[in-house]
This record gives sequence, structure tokens and C-alpha cells, in this order.
Amino acid sequence: MKKLGLIYGIICWLSLTVLAQDNDNNQKPDGSRLEALKIAFITKRLNLTPEEAQKFWPVYNQYSGEIRKVRMDAIQNKEEEIATEEKVLNIRKKYNGEFAKALSPQRVDQFFRSEKEFGAFVQREVMQRRNMRMQQQRRPLLRQ
Repeated sequence: MKKLGLIYGIICWLSLTVLAQDNDNNQKPDGSRLEALKIAFITKRLNLTPEEAQKFWPVYNQYSGEIRKVRMDAIQNKEEEIATEEKVLNIRKKYNGEFAKALSPQRVDQFFRSEKEFGAFVQREVMQRRNMRMQQQRRPLLRQ
């Protein structure tokens, strides 16, 4: 149990240090900060044992890479949304069996749900930050 707490603590600490880094040299964001947050979010939700984590994360990395490739290809080729989502669904079905080798079927389902919850969380954050920026831009106009 101490090992699990230590592993969880290290992951949280690393994700916070990634968040604390600024993009000072004006490079395009590559999504690594968001991916680190996603990994921390999934780790917390699944509460993986060290043995499960050792089996799960390599499979997840392959899965994530395939999903990312399909989405990037769709953007570059201006592919239809339905076709892209069908490809993503096929990848999810393919990896369902792979994840089942590392986790129980209930935990695999929990993983897919957690992934969706993370997407919803990110959307809410983006909307809140956008609203805050808009409100801050309006305030100087109201004071005049």
C-alpha cells in the first residue's frame, strides 16, 4: 500500500511540475501537458496496482498513439467526422481486448468512462477560462 501511495504521489508531483512550466520560447504546444494531466486523471480514477500499471501503460501508449495518428490524419486529409469517429471506435474495440489482459472487464470499462470524463473536464475548463477572459476584457469598457 505504501508503494502505491508513493507511485501515486510521484505521478501527481510530476504532473504538477509539467503544469508549472511556461512556454517561454513561443513554441507551438505539443499536448504533452494535457497528456500528463490525462495520465494523472486516469491513474487516480483506476487506482492501479503496480503490477496492473506495469501491464496497462504500455498498452495505453500504443492505443493513444493510434488514436492520435487517426485524428491527425483526419485533420490533414480533411476527412469527414463520421469516418474519423468510426476509425476511433474500431481502435477502441481492438484495444478493449488488449486492456482486458491487464485489467478486469469492469476496470476496462471504467478506463473508457474515465477517458470520456477527462474530455468533458477539459471542455469545461476551456469554456470557463474563455468566459473569464471575456469578462476581464469587458471590465475596462464598463469603467469608462
